[in-house]
Amino acid sequence: MRCVIARFPFELTKNGVLDSMKGVKPEEITGESVVIGRRAYPVMQVGQVITRQDRRDFTAGEVLRAMTKLGFTSRGLARMPAPLPASDPLQRASVLLGTPAEA
Repeated sequence: MRCVIARFPFELTKNGVLDSMKGVKPEEITGESVVIGRRAYPVMQVGQVITRQDRRDFTAGEVLRAMTKLGFTSRGLARMPAPLPASDPLQRASVLLGTPAEA
C-alpha cells in the first residue's frame, strides 16, 4: 500500500511492517500505540523504524493512518475521569461529623 509519511511516499505491506518490527523492543508507552504481532509499540517508535526518519519529521497521526489502513490495531491513551468538583468546607465538615444521634 502506498502512503505518505513526512511528505515522502512509502510502499508498506503488513508483512513488511511485521518484519521491520521483529526483534525491536517496545519502548514505554506514554501516548497512542499500535499493536504489531503480540506487542504494543508507541506510534512514534513504529514510524521511526519503518521510515528510518527522525521522529520530529512526521506526526503520530500520519503513522496511525498508515497502520490502520494496513489492518493493525491502534490504542489511544487511557483517559482519566474528570475530578469531582470540590465541595465547600462546611459541607465537608458536615460529612466528616456525620448525622446527629437521636435521643
